[in-house]
Amino acid sequence: MLDRVTSMQIFVRIAAAGSFSAAARALGMSQTMATRHVDAIEERLGVRLLHRTTRRLTLTEAGRRYLEACERILGEIEEAEALTAAEHVEPRGTLRLNVPLSFGVREIAPVLPAFAAAHPRLTVDLGLADRVVDLLEEGWDMAVRIGRLAESSLVARRLAACRMVLCAAPAYLAERGTPQHTTDLARHNCLGYTLPGPASAGSWAFGTQGQHVVAVAGNLRANNGDALVAAAVAGQGLVYQPSFLVSDALRTGQLVPLALEQPTDERLAVHAVLPPGRRPPAKTRAMVEFLADRFKPPPWDRDLP
Repeated sequence: MLDRVTSMQIFVRIAAAGSFSAAARALGMSQTMATRHVDAIEERLGVRLLHRTTRRLTLTEAGRRYLEACERILGEIEEAEALTAAEHVEPRGTLRLNVPLSFGVREIAPVLPAFAAAHPRLTVDLGLADRVVDLLEEGWDMAVRIGRLAESSLVARRLAACRMVLCAAPAYLAERGTPQHTTDLARHNCLGYTLPGPASAGSWAFGTQGQHVVAVAGNLRANNGDALVAAAVAGQGLVYQPSFLVSDALRTGQLVPLALEQPTDERLAVHAVLPPGRRPPAKTRAMVEFLADRFKPPPWDRDLP
């Protein structure tokens, strides 16, 4: 019986090279032996892993899933051996990272080229979604979440502060006046966020711990902060959003920060969230450390008025 770990290693190399012959040369074995290993896997599993033609090899759906599992298992084996030998593990494989849409576009995507340059053997599968994903059910290695974390078995690490900012366009303030007190918000068009948080569509939370809740109303609600910020820049109303969303508009003067008698909610933070259980693999630790370094201090708060 052929060694399963060796077969996995050969299969991963074949998938990367797209060729039995190229993978066999890289591994220092015959093409016949490389083919035997893949044939043995397919026979054992009862599925076809590769579509084979005279021109190219492509993964089947089963092959793609098996490849992801092989990369994870081989990475864990290598890490276990390296930990025993007190050696460094080079992150490799695929890291499935889920982040909120606006934060991902603004703050995560621009730094990924630097991460890729530092970890050339690691591929990032970036998912952008404002909903709270299930890491275990949906197969994510980690997620970035903004806000207060609910009690769970997940492992969390705080990456950066994330303060709330109340602001509006100069044209809106010139027409409607500048609020000075939280009670003044009842007379203003407050653009509401429909997902849970301190700036929901019906109430905004002020005070360092969000203890001062004010009822608000407005003629626009959205499940995406960028949409609300765009409307506020156009003069539609007040917006109460995290600083990373409004920082560009504040720097250019398109929005003006407002100070009321109550401070803004300080409970929010950016967190890395990992599945529970064993020590995270090298690829996940690498991303967490990279983001923690990049976000200290928070780049979105630099040079704000």
